Amino acid sequence: MLQVSLNADGENYAVQILTGSTVADALKSVGVQVGSLDKVEPPLYAIITEGLSIKITRGREEFETQQTVIPYERQTVRNESLPQGETLLIQPGKNGVREITYRKYFEDDILVNTNISRITIIEPALPEILMVGARAPFAPLPIAGKLVYLAGGSAWMMEGSTSNRIPLVVIDDPETPLDGRVLRLSPDKRWLLYTRKSSKPAEQEINTLWVLDINDPKAKPINLRTPNVIHFADFDPLASLTVLYSTVEPRAAAPGWQANNDLYRMKFGANGNLGVREQIVEANTGGVYGWWGTDFFWSPTGSLMAYSRPDGMGIVSFREKRLLPLLEITPLQTRSDWALIPPVGWGADGRTLFVVTHAPPPGLVNPEESPNFDLSALSLDSDALVRIKQQSGMFSYASASRSSKRGDETAYYVAYLQALLPQQSDISGYQLVLMDRDGSNRRVVFPSPGSPGLEPQVPAWSPSAPSFVDGDFVALLYEGNLWMMDAATGETTQVTDDGLIQVIDWK
Repeated sequence: MLQVSLNADGENYAVQILTGSTVADALKSVGVQVGSLDKVEPPLYAIITEGLSIKITRGREEFETQQTVIPYERQTVRNESLPQGETLLIQPGKNGVREITYRKYFEDDILVNTNISRITIIEPALPEILMVGARAPFAPLPIAGKLVYLAGGSAWMMEGSTSNRIPLVVIDDPETPLDGRVLRLSPDKRWLLYTRKSSKPAEQEINTLWVLDINDPKAKPINLRTPNVIHFADFDPLASLTVLYSTVEPRAAAPGWQANNDLYRMKFGANGNLGVREQIVEANTGGVYGWWGTDFFWSPTGSLMAYSRPDGMGIVSFREKRLLPLLEITPLQTRSDWALIPPVGWGADGRTLFVVTHAPPPGLVNPEESPNFDLSALSLDSDALVRIKQQSGMFSYASASRSSKRGDETAYYVAYLQALLPQQSDISGYQLVLMDRDGSNRRVVFPSPGSPGLEPQVPAWSPSAPSFVDGDFVALLYEGNLWMMDAATGETTQVTDDGLIQVIDWK
């Protein structure tokens, strides 16, 4: 037998144990339990020797939770839409709350160390967002009509002069800004139609459709109770207080929706009352790659509406409530989560459509993978399709100016985008090109050679000619800023410099 001593819980024990036993055997013989946080010296597996001294240090832990404040940050957004020196509080700051759990470790009731075990954000801090006015470094230009634009998630308007910038819809919640899917003025320039990101998860609801009376500074936005509008919504040019729209179904998978390819019309009251929704086109597959969607385009007179989808384009028959195909277009196989809706633009005569057609590929390449795209003109009177510009690029959005009489003929300009890299037009920058309606007198006007190209967009023509120029203005976006171009001279003028502008409409 071997004699050993044991110290545990303030008590000393004399233990006799058989030769060859371990420390664990000695503890068991006197009924001393060891917890998971306790320390035993020597360790439990050690072999007992004569006169060995065993010591047990009791360990335990405690958890303590404290709540602390998360100070909010201050963010400043520079915006030329406000005069220099003026500020606008977009979002008041709010402190957050975090919960910190500390683990305290004790040995024989003496605190040894304290560590952070877990941090939980109970309420995140909201930053204070302050919009600060900045002086525009450019001379103001007089403009006709009203030009509305989206900047930093809010809607603004220029009227009379590019220096007169009026806030229309200023975001009150940075989680639900205007998303730029729709930003349209009514024909009478009284109402603004726009979409706003939904407060619900995107897989449940992507956005919502709203209108606002911009003639009444005290007017409140009207929720049209119409969610998930991605490709199209606009006013009816021939019916007041009437909008048309197309919808999608949200999906968790890319691109985030499945298009319905439908078309609805509904009236709304200036008091916010909503009328009955009339279905013009039933939900349908939308042809090849129809999951992406269908777009719609009013003619200048408002008497016709064209549609475009990945495999073709045509006219909407409101009487028959169906789509009347005019032109089949080879759809583009992108091998990605997007599809190309061929750009379509009306001529000022309302009888010509400018459309991007998918040209045949060289050699034995699959026609759907052809990199060739041409800008063509389709006559509704003769059904003739004429190629205006070969290798223009897939995003050659064409836009026509107002018409004017030149003898017995109707004349107008056409502005369109020309890809800098036609064989890679999906990633290429673009140049703005002006031409006459028949494709003659073609000239590149913006940007200057060697400069980065334009992003895909529809050039916006002034509703009437300014009094100080011979021709019309074209408004376009370049590197997030608004530029104006005099169609008669080709001279361009930069209007803003904050790089925030995303979408424009001009009437």
